[in-house]
Amino acid sequence: MIEVRSVVKTFDGFRALDGATLTVPKGAIYGLVGPNGAGKTTLLRHLTGVYRQDSGEITFEGVPVWENSYVKASIASIPDDWHYFMQSSVRDMMKYYRGFYPHFDSARYEKLKEVFAIDEKHMIRRLSKGQQKQVAFWLAMCCMPDYLLLDEPVDGLDPVMRRQVWSLIMQDVAENGTTVLVSSHNLRELEDVCDHVGVMNKGKVLLERSLSELQDNTVKMQLVFGSDEEPQLPAELTVLHRSHVGRVHTVIFRGNAKTITERLKLCSPLFMEAIPLTLEEIFIYELGGEDYAVREIVL
Repeated sequence: MIEVRSVVKTFDGFRALDGATLTVPKGAIYGLVGPNGAGKTTLLRHLTGVYRQDSGEITFEGVPVWENSYVKASIASIPDDWHYFMQSSVRDMMKYYRGFYPHFDSARYEKLKEVFAIDEKHMIRRLSKGQQKQVAFWLAMCCMPDYLLLDEPVDGLDPVMRRQVWSLIMQDVAENGTTVLVSSHNLRELEDVCDHVGVMNKGKVLLERSLSELQDNTVKMQLVFGSDEEPQLPAELTVLHRSHVGRVHTVIFRGNAKTITERLKLCSPLFMEAIPLTLEEIFIYELGGEDYAVREIVL
């Protein structure tokens, strides 16, 4: 289990992390989402021991990660800007990784040659961005990590390779109990693979829940009333967003669908239907609804 408790990090007076707190359960695929500048990459760099927090705690199974080679040997990371030695080939980097990770699986490295189909003798800097990302996954997954930390992991990969990579990750989670923390803006993709989600903004983790709980706690209702005007909704319901087209009103509530439906019956709607929200919609409305919606600009 990964635990982050009240972590603060300041750069030149700017609080990149402002009391960030989150828990990643063991064996989970945890999606960390948030707008640009929310502090996601900064948090991941703390989790890999690149940065040291000003205050707060970061532990893996209760053990701090900072300056702890034992913990770091159980972590594999693929940052958004993956680094490698300029003159190195894929095989050179494999030997480098093998020297740091005690459980590096050379047999798996040979098997994954067939998956990634990249000549291991090629210099990595001469590969395309997508091929370099494939090499990063190839090497990271041979480290046999207990924890896999990913920042925009499939950026640059074609659709077929994206599916292949996610399949390998999910296989490791199922067979080896690998714990995965992934930061990404591709919410549609995270929705397919994650079982836990944390929403981050301005250096804080605003909420974290299992994906099923998050979806069960936010409801989109489509309503049609007898008159053109929307009646007063029950005061105890928490409205995140509302809009209407003609007599069809769309209202997004925070709460349980069954409870909300029962309360809305008091308004005597002619038609009422609950519609599941996507993770992208939940993200937008949890972060402030219309303040994060796309704006039309007249030029």
